[in-house]
Amino acid sequence: MITGAHTIVFAEDAEAARAFFRDVLELPNVDAGDGWLIFKLPPGELACHPSQTGEWAGPGSGQHTLYLMCDDIEATVADLAAKGVEVSAVTDAGFGLMASLQVPGAGQLDIYEPRHPTAFDLPG
Repeated sequence: MITGAHTIVFAEDAEAARAFFRDVLELPNVDAGDGWLIFKLPPGELACHPSQTGEWAGPGSGQHTLYLMCDDIEATVADLAAKGVEVSAVTDAGFGLMASLQVPGAGQLDIYEPRHPTAFDLPG
């Protein structure tokens, strides 16, 4: 039935954002034509949060958020900073340790080391 998910990052400078995902995050990719890169993402998971209510409320129904996940936020932030990426300080968000990074031409993207059970490595 469902074979995958296609995530889109909208960018004012798509070429700069693509270069970031290709060269800095080193995500494998295919060229769909004319330099339009599509990146392989790590395994993922999906959560449904309430909109505009509660502690982990989202911005509103119909709006969605992408978070990158890592095993060691301190090491990941240090690695990204060494590559020249603008990265925020690590904060404790309760559900995990979180930082934000700037994607050239595409704004802020959050990354976190989860403290909650994860679903991305479940079989099937």
